[in-house]
Amino acid sequence: MSTAVMTERITETSPRFKARIAGVFYLLTILTRMFVEIFVRNRLVVSDNPAATASNILAHETLWRWGFTADIIAFASYVALTALLYELLKPVNPSLSLIAAFFSVVACVLQAISSLFHVAPLVLLGGVPYLSVFTVEQLQALALVFLRLRAAAYHNIGLVFFGLYCLLVGILILKSSFLPRILGVLMALAGLSYALFLSPPLARSLQPYILVFPGVGQISLTLWLLMIGVNDQRWREQASAAKEWQA
Repeated sequence: MSTAVMTERITETSPRFKARIAGVFYLLTILTRMFVEIFVRNRLVVSDNPAATASNILAHETLWRWGFTADIIAFASYVALTALLYELLKPVNPSLSLIAAFFSVVACVLQAISSLFHVAPLVLLGGVPYLSVFTVEQLQALALVFLRLRAAAYHNIGLVFFGLYCLLVGILILKSSFLPRILGVLMALAGLSYALFLSPPLARSLQPYILVFPGVGQISLTLWLLMIGVNDQRWREQASAAKEWQA
């Protein structure tokens, strides 16, 4: 089967089916992010204690490696989600949907790069001969520095782009006729909450409350996509109207 035929068949797939597949990828993203943050980093990384952090990572090296795998799965799942939501929301406003997808891809790339810092402690603490010029304490401190860099890159930069994406998705849902507007409101609030990470001190002072709207908005959209999808008839009507307007 040629690529053109496959692309045509994907394009002709039911919007409701696309929405449910998007929900699957959204759920996979949420679950993998929860796993790596709750059961890996929050469990093994001890704030301001390089020695304890290094000891935990080396004692649970397999779990730490699984955390990196979960990061990559979350990254790949969100890229797939972005492509599907772009297709679903394109009839509302093609340009805005494309800009939203761009912000999401940038955020995903930043997430992928920051994930490399997650594996840095394994290299530093792995007993590689050429690192013997450093003391154990120095290597432990460097390992924690890389983890801090990962957190800074993801939270202070990556989440801002995720916030812009969520905000634009919220606006597109509000303008759509095939998804509930309450989902658009919740996603827009999620995006505005993430935007507060532009000021790290402000974001830290508002945690964990700053994550309420992102949690509610994204989980609500995920469940809606999974269980209900979109209204096929209204989606096709809006897509047809958009094509007539462009013509």
